[in-house]
Amino acid sequence: MPTKKKPQVNPTPERRRELLATAAEVFASQGYNATTVRRIADEAGMLAGSLYYHFDSKESMIDEILSTFLDELWQGYDAVLAAGLGPRETIEALVTESFREIDRHRPAVAIYQKESRHLATQPRFAYLTDSQAKFEKAWLGTLERGVAEGAFRDDLDIRLTYRFVRDTVWVAASWYRPGGHHSPEEIARQYLSMVLDGIALRT
Repeated sequence: MPTKKKPQVNPTPERRRELLATAAEVFASQGYNATTVRRIADEAGMLAGSLYYHFDSKESMIDEILSTFLDELWQGYDAVLAAGLGPRETIEALVTESFREIDRHRPAVAIYQKESRHLATQPRFAYLTDSQAKFEKAWLGTLERGVAEGAFRDDLDIRLTYRFVRDTVWVAASWYRPGGHHSPEEIARQYLSMVLDGIALRT
């Protein structure tokens, strides 16, 4: 008696995105090492074996989550950097674009912050190191240009300023939830007001 062939599963792009969104939430809350394929499948309401029809490993899932986030981030950043804006306007646009990415990819941002240093030691994730170097160059270069052109104070420690602005923006992924009271653009405006103009009244 001939054996029955397993039905071929051709997941739609929408279903793939749904599964990746579920995996991203689990990775963000549980951590990469503590997350199992079974846990992701449970959260997605399917058997662990069925998840393997869509992805060959949890490594493939986190790879796609992070690479998709970074590809979109750099599409936005590259457009800002190519626009020929002044230093202050460039910083404003980069901060705004960062909050838009937190809105679109909050779990991926959380994963990146927690896991990138460890993952970057693996050849498959070498792009994380490349992206970090590119990110640092973009921000430091803009700050240095701002000091040279008189847009920013010349007594600033550029690297310390970069770290402050970077951490001030990206830590928002720990509390931000899409669909909240403020849009990403409004949050960016408030952050920029505090970073660039301070919070104390001038006397």
